[in-house]
Amino acid sequence: MFKRISAALLAAFAFCLAALGAVEASQDIPDQYPGSVLYSKPVEFIPNVFSAIGATAPPTYENSGHNNNLSFIITGEGVVVVNGGASWKLAEALHEEIKKVTDEPVRLVVNENGQGHAMLGNSYWHAQGVKIVASEEAAAEFEASGHASLAAAQRVQKEKAENTTVVMPDETFAEKYVVEFGTFPIEVLNLGPAHAPGDVSVWLPQQSLVIAGDMAFHERMLPIFEETDTAAWLESWDEGFEKLGATYVIPGHGHPTNMDQVRRYTKDYLVYLRARIREHLDKGGSLADAYYVDQSPYRHLDTYEELATKNAGRVFERMEFE
Repeated sequence: MFKRISAALLAAFAFCLAALGAVEASQDIPDQYPGSVLYSKPVEFIPNVFSAIGATAPPTYENSGHNNNLSFIITGEGVVVVNGGASWKLAEALHEEIKKVTDEPVRLVVNENGQGHAMLGNSYWHAQGVKIVASEEAAAEFEASGHASLAAAQRVQKEKAENTTVVMPDETFAEKYVVEFGTFPIEVLNLGPAHAPGDVSVWLPQQSLVIAGDMAFHERMLPIFEETDTAAWLESWDEGFEKLGATYVIPGHGHPTNMDQVRRYTKDYLVYLRARIREHLDKGGSLADAYYVDQSPYRHLDTYEELATKNAGRVFERMEFE
């Protein structure tokens, strides 16, 4: 049975990453694990919890579409995988890494949302007979957009997308899914609206660790979609995610970290951007000018150039009618 891990372990883990030259996420490194289609080799963050950290960049042929984190938990009675992956080949590569560290079979795959890089690898896991679960909203999103996501992946990944098909989850849930096997509790939680429909977080209460999914960001700028409601995201943060009281956070993108960091670059960024847009609206500013509100405190984040102006425009369009 696990006990809460000391803060010293987090510091030791950070030191190990530094020694490997992998602390800073970067859009400029095309592939950190050339021997695999995975962008990086899975690392054990705390005992029996591993994550293969994806590129903090848009999906490319070079990073094989592995631009989110693919995590797995060895429970003592089987393995829980968090994220199906962006293709058959990525899921297969993760499975090969799992086999290197445990003889336990993969028994469950959790899709953290309805995006392609969370669900397209379902095709591989389904072929292995592994149960796949997702929130109801995520499943609905993937049902609507899965074939478009597959077509986009095929354009970018070319032969790396071979065998990948659209496969829906086997089971869905509204608010909470409890893993019914293993030697410690694991809860899959839909904490409310966040960056994409049906975002979920995987909570390990005994370890005080949350695999946050796209509820939380810190090394890359978070993306705001047309359907993203930033006011609702902030409410989900305060009323759900923050109240977990997690010591350790594996975000959807970027290296494992803590609540202070993800709060700084998720909640605080949303509050900051909304305040700049509110000032702009109060002055009678236009959408054309809203794209250029000051976001310089966040300029150092990966994907800033790709996302900052889009984020501002989408927040303006939503806040106009709040």
